[in-house]
Amino acid sequence: MSLLKRIGKHPRVRAAAGYAFARYLGLVRRTNRFVMEPADAHERIGPLMPVIAAMWHGQHFLVHLAKRPQDPTACLVSRSGDGELNAIALEHLGVRPIRGSGDRGRGRVREKGGAQAMRAMLRALEGGESIVMTADVPKIARRAGEGIVTLARLSGRPIVPVAVVTSRRKIFRSWDRATLGLPFGRGAIVIGDPIFVARDADADAVEAARRAVETGLDGVHARAYARIGADDPGADLRTTSMAAAGGGA
Repeated sequence: MSLLKRIGKHPRVRAAAGYAFARYLGLVRRTNRFVMEPADAHERIGPLMPVIAAMWHGQHFLVHLAKRPQDPTACLVSRSGDGELNAIALEHLGVRPIRGSGDRGRGRVREKGGAQAMRAMLRALEGGESIVMTADVPKIARRAGEGIVTLARLSGRPIVPVAVVTSRRKIFRSWDRATLGLPFGRGAIVIGDPIFVARDADADAVEAARRAVETGLDGVHARAYARIGADDPGADLRTTSMAAAGGGA
């Protein structure tokens, strides 16, 4: 391992990097003119709290802007090195990280902390905290897995699709086409209609909910990007990532 990599793994270095990233996101929030759609979104969703806020992977850096300061919130964060940086930043932004892995699209979370994370998210919802999590199947962008639907079914809490975008942004050449907002532009926060999953939902109902999450997230992202006069850079990802994985659309 090189000296640079060893330095990057040092807890103090990661703590400083996470703090700096949180400060940067705060700068993005302060220097962009954000509009919310619908304008009464918080009043509409507020009585449903706590909720499960769904986002597409790669569009997660600014999603915390959709929450009100008074709403206790936790976020599922991967156990990777990048996830550790995000977890530190989230803590500085008032969001409690829950470390664990996402699901593979078969209604269960992966072994590396996944089951433990599911239990932690259920406890958080029971305690009044909303949960923020990506809906994608890992490495298959823009295809919702059953994990988020399972959480909704077990908890009885609704899934709410969320998109937060900015007119000035950096688009990365990653599998999820990750987008990082830049300062001094315009922004849009779009919150979709809640999706409820019955506790006794059968396989057909779970699949219908999974597809509703996909449709809802596609919809809020299309509306958010339209608000800033741009096209969603990840709109074609489901087709391309499914094809690369050897599956159907």
